[in-house]
Amino acid sequence: MPRPRRSKKKPEKKTKFKFKSTERYLKGDPVYDNLVVSKFINQIMLDGKKTVAQKIVYSAIEMIGKRIEGHEPLDIFLTAIDNVKPNLEVRSKRVGGATYQVPMEITRKRMQALAVRVIVGNVRGRKGKPVAVSLADELFDAFQKQGASIQWRENTHKMAEANKLFAHFAW
Repeated sequence: MPRPRRSKKKPEKKTKFKFKSTERYLKGDPVYDNLVVSKFINQIMLDGKKTVAQKIVYSAIEMIGKRIEGHEPLDIFLTAIDNVKPNLEVRSKRVGGATYQVPMEITRKRMQALAVRVIVGNVRGRKGKPVAVSLADELFDAFQKQGASIQWRENTHKMAEANKLFAHFAW
């Protein structure tokens, strides 16, 4: 007696990523209900201490709100982050045995991630003051378009401008 034919089902495709991104599950923060503030809190957070990170960020936003009258504190915070966002970056590309620094445009998501990471890195580099005060100072400087974070952005753009010659390698 012949065996019954089994239908050949295609196996499910495996994605190349092991985990799903948490971004689609990320909610706005409890005070401002803003996704950028929520991401900033997550970047400030150390050892899973989210409430400590929230206190730091909220007190810093409150401090810059007191420093600059006539503006909404959240708007100052968001403007400071927008001022730090780079438009271009250089990436290493190996072509024919030589490595070139190729300028490339950045996605909005990466712009924001870089800006937040740079601000937090510069805050951690400032020693001698509480983190909330350092964060308020850094955000104030970024709002005024000065300081270490803005300097980093300018250097990134200068490198991209200097290597504009290799832009045709961006594929």
